[in-house]
Amino acid sequence: MDLIYFILIAYGLTQILCYGKLFDKIRPSHYFFKCPMCIGFWVGILLWLISPYTELFTYVMSPTTGFLFGCLSSGTSYILNSVFDDNGVKFDVTK
Repeated sequence: MDLIYFILIAYGLTQILCYGKLFDKIRPSHYFFKCPMCIGFWVGILLWLISPYTELFTYVMSPTTGFLFGCLSSGTSYILNSVFDDNGVKFDVTK
């Protein structure tokens, strides 16, 4: 269950940082800041760093674990971003 919490929180935070109107005025215009895969990696590292301060998930505090959770967050954020948008599940009927 910890892993599901981690993935959903990572996806939500990645979406907010990449696309949230709250950050429109301070978000740099560089592509990196609109990429869910790039931002997702750093969100995963951030969540791993704060894991000792939350009861939702707890992980070993080693650099290898941090890197792996960054990769997990990046991949799952990208996949979920490819499947869902503001209107629900994305359907591509042009193919």
